[in-house]
Amino acid sequence: MIYGPTLLFALGEGAVIPLIPVIANRLGADVAVAALVAAALVVGQLCGNIPAGWAVARFGERLTMGVAGMIVLAGLTGIVFAQSLAFFAAAVFLIGFCAASFALARHSFMTTRVPLHFRARALSLLGGTFRLGMFVGPFISAALLGIFGDETASVVFFAVCQVATVLLVFFGPDPEKAVPVGAGARRVDGDSRDAEDTGEPVTGAIPTVERAGVFRTMWRFRGVLARLGLAAASLSAVRSARQVVLPLWGVSLGLDAGTIAVVVGVSGAIDFALFYASGQVMDRFGRLWAALPAMILMGAGFFALSFTHDLDSAAMWYAMFAAVLGVGNGLSSGILLTLGADIAPPNEPAAFLGSWRTLTDAGGAVAPLIVSALTAVATLSVGVGAMGVIAVLGAAGFIRWVPRYVPRVR
Repeated sequence: MIYGPTLLFALGEGAVIPLIPVIANRLGADVAVAALVAAALVVGQLCGNIPAGWAVARFGERLTMGVAGMIVLAGLTGIVFAQSLAFFAAAVFLIGFCAASFALARHSFMTTRVPLHFRARALSLLGGTFRLGMFVGPFISAALLGIFGDETASVVFFAVCQVATVLLVFFGPDPEKAVPVGAGARRVDGDSRDAEDTGEPVTGAIPTVERAGVFRTMWRFRGVLARLGLAAASLSAVRSARQVVLPLWGVSLGLDAGTIAVVVGVSGAIDFALFYASGQVMDRFGRLWAALPAMILMGAGFFALSFTHDLDSAAMWYAMFAAVLGVGNGLSSGILLTLGADIAPPNEPAAFLGSWRTLTDAGGAVAPLIVSALTAVATLSVGVGAMGVIAVLGAAGFIRWVPRYVPRVR
């Protein structure tokens, strides 16, 4: 009941995401417009975080997830019957908007109910369910296309997953009632930090806060959002850039589609294999022990890759640094979820998490634009090197702000 709805949603979404540009092209979009339509999913999720935070705080995780699932079914119906590009893009945006509700509802649930000493492992497993769905979903889609020869089959598969999710959420055991609230608020060593911007870390018991609106919460926690939140946004940007850079770099080297797919697939497999190791490291040694190696590895990988484009062995370096980026990304699994849970107000986390996820998702949305702009102005190597610089700056931000705002785990 905790991980099942997330996995079902991720499987369906992973099956449909690769087909969005294909369907857009069939409706008359060129390559640039098809990419813009595909980006509507990310933009929808970015726009949905704050409303999802309000809904979870107001109505609870279960009702928010169930209603979001039913709205996703309406969006999938729109995809199947879309006759215009604008209507199709609106349906994709709606699905992304509702995806934020699933992610935030489970994030809020874990924050209030999982004890601090194994919170990172629980949230890394939550992140792993997303990665599993995004990893397996495209293969399911490929199999359905091979059997039926029509993209509608993958959309129907997503719809079936959504029906199962809604039924599981509404009629299965309610984790909100089975697991008491407050487990996530207890500190192992008695040390806690209030993330409010008071200028200095606050020690002692966390006070019970009254329910506040989303924007009041954003203003109250503006200090931590502007500091640790920006470092987290840089990590999200580096992660997102990896998904864009690896295919583009392979194309710029003149490699065929099959070779690029193998390299990207191996990098993704390494990434998925390490998702639980990140939680183990964070729970045993602290958040920095996972965040810093991840940022340093990805930063070094991007920066070194930017110097290999014109070498005779460029293809070999491409494959090697793709693996390095996969290791770094795998080690970062669950970090953003865990840090958000660590600094959220323990009794009313949903509104804060909506702001936190909006900031981190914005970092992921901006990164491809940075790479694209720098590639247009200069070269792809400059764009890739810039992501390495962002990773280094983000690592410095983690070194500075994690010890100040994140409670220590004994």
